[in-house]
Amino acid sequence: MKVRFGVSLGADTPAEELPGFIDRLEHLGIDSLWFSELVYAEAIDPVVGMAFALSRTRKLKVGTSVAVLPGRHPVLVAKQLASLAALAPKRVLPVFGLRSALPAERELFPVPEGRRAEVFDESLRLLRASLSADDADFAGRFFTVGAPAVAPRLERPLDIWLGGSAPAAFSRIGRLADGWLGSFLTPAEAGRGREAIERAAAEAGRAIEPDHYGINLAVSERGLPDSLVAAVRSRRPDVDPAELVADGWESLHRLLDEYIAVGLTKFVIRPAFGDDIGAFADRFAAELLPREN
Repeated sequence: MKVRFGVSLGADTPAEELPGFIDRLEHLGIDSLWFSELVYAEAIDPVVGMAFALSRTRKLKVGTSVAVLPGRHPVLVAKQLASLAALAPKRVLPVFGLRSALPAERELFPVPEGRRAEVFDESLRLLRASLSADDADFAGRFFTVGAPAVAPRLERPLDIWLGGSAPAAFSRIGRLADGWLGSFLTPAEAGRGREAIERAAAEAGRAIEPDHYGINLAVSERGLPDSLVAAVRSRRPDVDPAELVADGWESLHRLLDEYIAVGLTKFVIRPAFGDDIGAFADRFAAELLPREN
């Protein structure tokens, strides 16, 4: 199975630093760059960021880590993805989630009250239908679209990955997705998540490729100060923060070994602080490119 490492930037990376950073990633031979959906932060919008990065590079892949699907019309999302994938084949890696991790941004993706999970499931089905060559009409509970297939038509299906860590998310991934990108999970939890997804896929008569399991990880080169520990505990008060954020590169390697041992092979690594992103890219390449196979 192919082990690969991609870079994700922090929420406050200035836009003016992005062009040089993208060029450096391409020069270093780094596999991928991931854009988070953070509306009220300095972070560039994922679709805009992906288009910009693809236009400057020839090998770098780009992904969303993760974008919210419920609250957007799936056909319009399909058009964006098809356009990007036609311009840069095999370099677009969409990952979607149920809702924003930030409470202040959840109101920006409205769906009928109490129906978000149902909307997500139907949105994924319509997204896939729109990306396929099938011109059949789509009639669901939330969307009704005549012949929704968008152009450009892609030569190969676009893989759709999902985030999430709840039992319902694992079931959805097994039933409807091509892969999983988790976050804020210990290696043991990630391993159990993979097993749950595999069971759900088997029950649905499907199979997810063995190397389509990954996780977001942060690495801190300044230790784990109280502010960082508090931020992590706000998300996972039940887990030692050192099991979720790597305290230096040696700690990251230890965590990677544990995740790989439970079957994860795709890793999106971000700096825990907004330090010099060029220096981070250089260290990332030195530490992690030798681990790819």
